[in-house]
Amino acid sequence: MSRRPSDTGWKGNKAALPSKPCAVCGRPMSWRKAWAKNWDAVLYCSDACRRAAKGQHAPPTATPMPTEPSPPPRRRR
Repeated sequence: MSRRPSDTGWKGNKAALPSKPCAVCGRPMSWRKAWAKNWDAVLYCSDACRRAAKGQHAPPTATPMPTEPSPPPRRRR
């Protein structure tokens, strides 16, 4: 007798997993089995965001904003 996937419970429905935004870049993070014991303590989506939060580097999605607009490119003659 074969079992239908709905009879066995969860079979890869990742939309039903909890998620929360990264504290640095704001990207959504989905629950992972490795984070099961400390899901409440997980704050960052990656090592790059963890380093950015410590002040070592800029966040991966941040781009520096120019203070003044750059002059238009010069035409070559």
